[in-house]
Amino acid sequence: MIFSNETADLTVMISGGFALAYEAALPDFERATGLRVRTLSGASQGQGPRTIRHQLAHGAQVDVVILSNEGLHELTGEGRIVEGSAAELATAPLAAAVRAGAPHPEIGTTAALARTLRAARLVVMPGSTSGLFIQDSVLPRLGIAETVRKRVLSRGTESAAALAAGEADLALGPVSELVDVPGIEVVGPLPDEVQLVQTFTAAIVAGAQAVAPAARLIAHLVSEQAAAAIRRTGMEPVGRG
Repeated sequence: MIFSNETADLTVMISGGFALAYEAALPDFERATGLRVRTLSGASQGQGPRTIRHQLAHGAQVDVVILSNEGLHELTGEGRIVEGSAAELATAPLAAAVRAGAPHPEIGTTAALARTLRAARLVVMPGSTSGLFIQDSVLPRLGIAETVRKRVLSRGTESAAALAAGEADLALGPVSELVDVPGIEVVGPLPDEVQLVQTFTAAIVAGAQAVAPAARLIAHLVSEQAAAAIRRTGMEPVGRG
C-alpha cells in the first residue's frame, strides 16, 4: 500500500500488520485536521531494500513509522527514533488462512497444526517479524523445520496473493494481514504454545520535519475514534487518548 501526495504535510512509513486499520482510520484524521499524509510501505524486519530499516538507512525522509515492536527496537537501538515518542497501537495474533472455499484444516493443537503444515503442498509467510518467528521458533518446535514445504515472501500482501492465486495451500501471518482479503479465508489463530502476539507501535523518526503533525497523527491512532477500525482487522486496540 503506497499513497503518494506531493504536497503532503507529513510522511508515514508503515508495515503490513497495521496497514488495513491505518487505511480505515486515516481519512477521519485528514478530515478533522486538514493535514495531508503521504504513506509509504516497508517491512518491520527482515533483509533487503523493502524493510523500513533499510529505507531509513538509505535516506528515506519519513516523519512517522508504524511497525512491530521487534522492528521498532532495532530502529531505537540505531538512534532513529525520537525518545519518548513511541505509542503502542494494537496487538495481533498469528493466524492461518486458506483459499476461499477450501476446507478449513485442523490447527487448534500443535499436533494438528504440524499435521496440517506437513500435508500442505506449499505454506507461504512474510519475511518480516512473523515469518522469522515461524521459521526460527514454530517449525522447529513442531519438529517439521526440514520437512514442511514453505516459501518466504517479502510482505504479507504477497503471501495472501499467492494463496488467493492457488499457488499455496496455507498462509501464516498476523491475522490483520489475512482478514478481509479477497480470495482467502482465515481459519483461526495458531495454538498458544506456538503463538506470537505482535504489538504494532507508532513513533516519530529522528530528524522528522513535521514533528507536531506526526504527534497529532499518533494521538489519533491511539484514540477511541480509531479503535473500531482496529477491531475490524482482527486486532485489539492498546492505547486510549
